Amino acid sequence: MRRVAGFRQSAAGRAGRRKRAAEAARAAAVPASAGRKPRSSERREAILAAALDEFSSRGFEAARLEDVARRAGVAKGTIYLYFRDKENLFQELIRTMLTPLVGTIEAMEQADVPLPMLADRIVDLFVSQVYETRRKDVVRLMISEGRRFPKLAEFYYREVLSRIIAAMRALLGRAAARGEVPEGLADFPQIIAAPGLVAIVWNGLFERFEPLDVRKMMKTHLDLLFAQGRLP
Repeated sequence: MRRVAGFRQSAAGRAGRRKRAAEAARAAAVPASAGRKPRSSERREAILAAALDEFSSRGFEAARLEDVARRAGVAKGTIYLYFRDKENLFQELIRTMLTPLVGTIEAMEQADVPLPMLADRIVDLFVSQVYETRRKDVVRLMISEGRRFPKLAEFYYREVLSRIIAAMRALLGRAAARGEVPEGLADFPQIIAAPGLVAIVWNGLFERFEPLDVRKMMKTHLDLLFAQGRLP
């Protein structure tokens, strides 16, 4: 009897140990699974950063996915886990870097306040969120590559420019109705962006010869546009 009882206790002990081991394994698996998402997100960001470097140095046509992978420290096949091809990678670069900025501009359009009051914010937004960041490299890429790759230009227009133009056109229309800017300006919101594009081109070509005070130039430009509203 003692032998039978001992056997039962031993079997129960083994069952308990197996149960505890299974529970421990499940508990250990939770943080491992949870950790996969941050690593995946970091890997995607590394690929996008490497792609921007590669596109900026070689241009879209000459850039190769194997070189992007090398910069990102991943295998070339890893890129295809996140992006269909080089064109899709470029599109996601545009969407990831510029869509948040577009949303900020659209939110500014909803604020029904005098346009001159938004002038400093418009300038600060461009300087801090575009000119002083890698976003300017994306814009510069579109200036240089868009004509040769019309699908990329179409994507950029649809995802970025068309939304910015619509927001600025509404904002300028209200400003013109209040007499803050010339009436025809609402038809050409590109005029507002013109100094920014000049600054990006200048930065890439001539900055080393004559540094440009972008903030001051943009404020001067807006002052000229708003001069009508200050006339007696």
